Amino acid sequence: MWLFEDKEFVDPEDYYGFIYMITNKITGKRYIGRKYFTKAATRQVNGKKRKTRKESDWSDYYGSSPSLLRDIEEFGKDNFHREIIRLCKTRGETNYWEARYQFEYKVLEVYDSEGNPLFYNDNIVTKFTRRNIGDKYNFPN
Repeated sequence: MWLFEDKEFVDPEDYYGFIYMITNKITGKRYIGRKYFTKAATRQVNGKKRKTRKESDWSDYYGSSPSLLRDIEEFGKDNFHREIIRLCKTRGETNYWEARYQFEYKVLEVYDSEGNPLFYNDNIVTKFTRRNIGDKYNFPN
């Protein structure tokens, strides 16, 4: 179940996508990502292929991070909190706000006292990764 503003979210209405945060209830580790409510599809009309959109797997989605998915397998879905933090009207808005929240929460920069990342995210827009941003202990607060 997805929560939005502390209520179960079930109807995407006129929205294109959403930004979400998934939190491991056991470890506190989090993941910020985006999901579109629809996905591209094709159908035959008068013998020709036509582009269309159909509902995505958004209601059952748990992210794309391999380490997050491994933990979900290990701890079980009940030990993860899924929260929508922003609804978006367009694809561009969805993409923008995903990156903005990832930078705002410093998903590549924050670590616990033992040096473990506090977020499952390994990249931002697949262009910025932990490996190419430098030493994890030299970030300004």
